[in-house]
Amino acid sequence: MLFSPSPEKRRRLQLRISERRLLLMTGDSLAVIVAVLASLAIWARVGDRDFDPEFLISQIHWFFLLILLWLLLATANDFYELTVAANRINSLQHLIAINLQMIVVYLIVFFFSDRNTLPRLFILYYGVLSFVLVGIWRMVNPALVGWASISRRILIIGTDWATETIIDAIHKEANSAYTIMGIVGEEELVGHTICEIPVIGTGNDLLGFIMRDGISEVVVTSTRELSGDTFQRVMDAYERGIAITPMPILYERITGRVPVEHVNNNWAVVLPISGTSVFDMYTFLSRLNDIVLSLIGMAFYLLLLPFLAIAIYVDSPGPIFFKQNRVGLNGQIFRIIKFRTMIPNAEKFTGAVFAQANDPRVTRVGRIMRKTRLDELPQLVNVLRGDMSLVGPRPERPEHISRLQEKIPFYRTRHVVRPGVTGWAQVRYRYGANDEDSLIKLQYDLYYIRHRSLMLDFTIIIRTIGKVLKMGGQ
Repeated sequence: MLFSPSPEKRRRLQLRISERRLLLMTGDSLAVIVAVLASLAIWARVGDRDFDPEFLISQIHWFFLLILLWLLLATANDFYELTVAANRINSLQHLIAINLQMIVVYLIVFFFSDRNTLPRLFILYYGVLSFVLVGIWRMVNPALVGWASISRRILIIGTDWATETIIDAIHKEANSAYTIMGIVGEEELVGHTICEIPVIGTGNDLLGFIMRDGISEVVVTSTRELSGDTFQRVMDAYERGIAITPMPILYERITGRVPVEHVNNNWAVVLPISGTSVFDMYTFLSRLNDIVLSLIGMAFYLLLLPFLAIAIYVDSPGPIFFKQNRVGLNGQIFRIIKFRTMIPNAEKFTGAVFAQANDPRVTRVGRIMRKTRLDELPQLVNVLRGDMSLVGPRPERPEHISRLQEKIPFYRTRHVVRPGVTGWAQVRYRYGANDEDSLIKLQYDLYYIRHRSLMLDFTIIIRTIGKVLKMGGQ
C-alpha cells in the first residue's frame, strides 16, 4: 500500500544528494569554527591574555587553516558519503579516524617547526572540542534540520532491467536520501512488483500520482520505450517543476559510476560532458600539476629507495623493480615501473592473470607495500615521461584488454585519457580480481572521464592519501 504523506510533510524540502552533502559540510565547518573560537578563548584565559578583537585578529589564520585541514581529512575519509552520514556508528568511527589523522599531521608539522611557533595547548583544546561538536552535529543533525530531513520522493517510469538496477543502487547507496513511491509501466503489469516496488499505474495517471504523493523527481529508465501519451504526461510534469532524470544520470549521482551495460549505443552518456576545446586549460594545468607533484614525490621516493630495496631483496632475492607492458593513451603500449611485490617469475606457470586477495605469490614485504601503495612510487618516472598522469584510469595489460573489449561495452573508452597512478576506481572500489570487477571499475573510470576536472583530481589525490594512511591498498 502506498504511503500518502500529510500536507505538512509535503511542504518539507526534498534535498538532492549534492545539497545534502553541502549541508553536512556547512554544519561541520560551523562546528569547527565554534571549536576554534572556544579553544582560543580557553587558551587566552589559561595564558592570562585578553580575549578581545585584537587577540582574535592576531589568531585569525587558525580559522582558515583548521577548516581547510578538516575538509581535506573529511573528504579523504569519505565523511561526506551519505551511506556513512546515515549511520551514526559509522560516522563516529570515521570521526575518530579524522581526529587521529589531524593529530598526526600536527605532530609532523610540530616536529619540523620551531618549538615556539605552534601552540600545543590550543591544539589540544581544539582537538577535543572539534571532536565533541562535530560529533554532536552528526548525531543529532536529523533533528536540527528536520525541515529538510525528509527523503526525496521519486517515481520510476519503465519496467525494464534498468529499473531493477536503479532500485538496487538506491537501496544500497542512497536509501536515506530517496524514497521510491512506485513504478509507472504497462497496464498489464499494474499490481505486480519489481524488487518489492509496486507498479502503481500507467503513464496516463502520472500527474495524479505526482500530486497525491508529493513527488519531486521522475526517473525515466528508457526514453525509447515511452509511448506518446506517457511522453506527454512526462512533459506536463516537467512544466510543473518536477525534475525529469534519465536513469543513467541518477545512477551516476548515487554511485559515482556510469552504468555502461544500460546505455545501449548512447555515446552521449559515456563521453565527456563538455567535450574538448582549444580554450580548455585543464590539459595544461593537469600536466603542470603532474610534473610539480611528481618532482616533489621523487624526493620522497629517493629518500626511501635504499631502505625499500634492501627490504625487498632480503625478503625475496631477485630484481628490485618490476616492469610490465601496459596500455596507455590512445591504446599505445608503454612499460610501467613498480617495486617488485611478488616472487620472481610469478607468472611462469599461471600466465597473465589478475592478482587475487591474499595472493600466495605476494611476498611479506610486498604485502605491506601494496597496503601502503609504496610499490607505486617508481611510477612517478612514468608520469614525468608522459606515459601516465597522477590521476586517471589504472593502465591494464594488453593480454586482458583484448578480452575485456569483447566482453564489456565501451571498454576502449578508458584509453581516451592518460592512465593514472591512482584513480576514481581505486579510491571507490576494492582491488579488481576478475572480469566482473573490471566492469565495475570501468563504470568508475567512465565517470571520471565524463566529469574530470582539477577539483575531481584533487579529491582523488586526497582520498588516496586517506587510503594510504589507513593502509587501505591491496
